[in-house]
Amino acid sequence: MRVVVVGSGSWGSAFSRLLCRRGHDVTVLTLTREEAATLTRERENRHFLPGVRLPDGLRFVAMADADLGEADLLVYAVPTQAVREVARWAAPRRRRGTLQLSLAKGYELGSLRRPSQVIAEETGEEPAVLSGPNHAEEVGRDMPSATVVAARDEAVALELQGAVTCDTFRVYTNDDVVGVEFCGAAKNPIAVAVGMSDGLGFGDNSRASLITRSIAEMTRLGMVQGARLETFIGLAGIGDLIATCTSRHSRNRLAGELLAKGASPAEVERRVGQVVEGIPTAYALHDLAQRLGIEMPVTENVYEVLEGRRTPRECVAALMGRAPKREHGEA
Repeated sequence: MRVVVVGSGSWGSAFSRLLCRRGHDVTVLTLTREEAATLTRERENRHFLPGVRLPDGLRFVAMADADLGEADLLVYAVPTQAVREVARWAAPRRRRGTLQLSLAKGYELGSLRRPSQVIAEETGEEPAVLSGPNHAEEVGRDMPSATVVAARDEAVALELQGAVTCDTFRVYTNDDVVGVEFCGAAKNPIAVAVGMSDGLGFGDNSRASLITRSIAEMTRLGMVQGARLETFIGLAGIGDLIATCTSRHSRNRLAGELLAKGASPAEVERRVGQVVEGIPTAYALHDLAQRLGIEMPVTENVYEVLEGRRTPRECVAALMGRAPKREHGEA
């Protein structure tokens, strides 16, 4: 399969390496010619994926020099807020019927669209989505991982499952595109909350309580959009949530730690050095929850911290001081 991956960040690099190992003809598109030349020469993405050797067969080409006409699969491996611009750029350059796959996890600010919706609006064809507990640092080192590819068309999901599955990366199929994509977005602000808890010096009880209660609010907001309950207890749901909330690789968890120690959101993104999807997603989910009338106490407190209206420690008091409720059936 001839694959073009748009985006040379950590996940774009790791996923491209995986596809190359799988035997596909893979081209990675970079923003600049200089970046393409550096990656071609060094065979390592020193900024985003240091220490991981990129295969000799993996090609790097600047977007300005790209040809999408012969691609069988177009992969979007860019931050959520860049998806529309990239899809609009790709639309006149790709063949109609070319498979599309989104790796983005978030919601577009303003429109509150999921990445697959944005891509469909710009290209006229709905992509499949891939989401799960897949840290690039581990996938890039061939550590065993599992994930979900979701598409409304089962034939598309099965084709991508066959194209991506290998001895270190097991792919399951799902037709709940809304649920898989929503879970991939919603877990990021939750990881910021868990990072704030860690940064305040709290322990395992606090972390487990936050994660578990967050599943409840994720489920409420996801299901009102049409997501299915079983998706939340699968790889794209609780699987990705656990990985993002507990891993040393998690940018979102690290962002929360830095916020708890007094860093501003702008300083957090500067110190992390990569896009922290949980920050714009907290804003998007705040707007979405208000529009749909769904209570999201953990996510809302992350939003309050980002807005400078509460400190992380004040969020603890706000959450712990909520009126007692039944565990199930109440927000």
